[in-house]
Amino acid sequence: MWAGVLAAAGAAIALLPLSVILALVGGAALTLLTLVKPEYGVYVLVFAIPFGSLQQVQISGFNVDVSEVCVALVVVSWLASMVVRRSVVVPHLPLALPLIGFTVVLILSWLSTLSLAVSVKETLKWVQVLLLYLFIGSTFDAARVRRTIGLVLAAGVLSALLGVYQFFGRVGPDGFLWHTPIGLFMRAHGTFEQPNPFGGYLGLVAPLAYGLWLVSFTATKEEVVLPLSRHAIVVMTGIWRLLTKTTLYAVITGLLAVAIVMTWSRGAILGFLAAFVAINVLRSRRMAVAFLAVMFLLAGLGVLQLLPDVVMQRFLDFLPFLSIPDVSAVEVDPINFAIVQRLAHWTAGWKMFEAHFWTGIGIGNYGLVYPLYASPAWPDSMGHAHNYYLNVAAEAGLIGLVAYLVLWAAVFRQAWRATRCLSGYALGVALGVFGVLVHLSVHNLVDNLYVHGMYLHVAILLGCLTALMSRKPTCELISN
Repeated sequence: MWAGVLAAAGAAIALLPLSVILALVGGAALTLLTLVKPEYGVYVLVFAIPFGSLQQVQISGFNVDVSEVCVALVVVSWLASMVVRRSVVVPHLPLALPLIGFTVVLILSWLSTLSLAVSVKETLKWVQVLLLYLFIGSTFDAARVRRTIGLVLAAGVLSALLGVYQFFGRVGPDGFLWHTPIGLFMRAHGTFEQPNPFGGYLGLVAPLAYGLWLVSFTATKEEVVLPLSRHAIVVMTGIWRLLTKTTLYAVITGLLAVAIVMTWSRGAILGFLAAFVAINVLRSRRMAVAFLAVMFLLAGLGVLQLLPDVVMQRFLDFLPFLSIPDVSAVEVDPINFAIVQRLAHWTAGWKMFEAHFWTGIGIGNYGLVYPLYASPAWPDSMGHAHNYYLNVAAEAGLIGLVAYLVLWAAVFRQAWRATRCLSGYALGVALGVFGVLVHLSVHNLVDNLYVHGMYLHVAILLGCLTALMSRKPTCELISN
């Protein structure tokens, strides 16, 4: 048997391309590790979300990347371990019922779908979110959560460095070239092929680093002050921790924030600012008042047109177009193209919602149905409505929109409760996750971030937060 295995391996090395060999070896190693310890599949998934799209395969016309393979392996291994123990139990976690309810509503939208295959694929995204959340929330301990959050930050740093390289090296398509007052640069887009989703991904990582920075600074400061009269060595240890932790998290936060600006994505920048303010509102009233004052000052300067032209053009140039009844009548130029394109897709999405008020056109079918509702000047679809709330209303109707808002209310409720009952490192994670949810909510007003595996990123963070709360005596999990 071993002779046959070695002969097959030798033939593969001799005949197959190196990339295929590496994929086979890596896939075999990942499969074995995940089957033995399912959490390793989650660790690989953390990096597969920003980088897994580099290697995809097509199955029945649909792209499958490493992230989806990781989720499948984790779920299979988890179920297999429960079968072996003869104890197949569905964990009773707080967000399970809202996730199940939203998934059921998406299935109802299949009744009016144009393409059942597309609807099934889109629904499976939320099934993956549910299963991944249940696995992490019920099996992870504090050590596994720390390891996962650390890997999330590492993946974010690598992505940000790639974006910085693209920005200064002008690496990318000519359409992303950005003429600034100080020179010509390339909008950072990472491996996401577009600046907007790349900025969205960075915005789903940066609040974590900022939340951990706030908490680590406070915790290590207390360690320095309290034992001052006892042992000098303890004081020195506290100072060292203060320097290393705060510096590390500050550098990560700064790098991610800079990379977000380099994407020049409206949604990403506004989402990050909203998350930044939200975290400070939860952490300190004084800081919250200061940040709100700065935001009002900037808004006032914008109204008075005292901000730099590049800022005015990027963040306030959409206001005149909101009162235009027909986007087809707008004369398009390179400056207003992106705004008018979004307005055209919002208009089409609203028409879909009006025509299929209760159950929508079928989840995932926006791009297929778009030509029937498109403006004559904008016949080509971008695949979604560039507003997730409007998108889910068009595809799943009023019932789907309500189900999503109920789910999101439950998610925010749990995240807010976590910031009230956790402490130390766990509190930093809770603040960061709350900021991530704020960023996602704001950015989804002008885009759809449930692409490129980012829905799995959200599931990982929600699972980690639930795991921390379930192991904290002061946190009582509330099932919805």
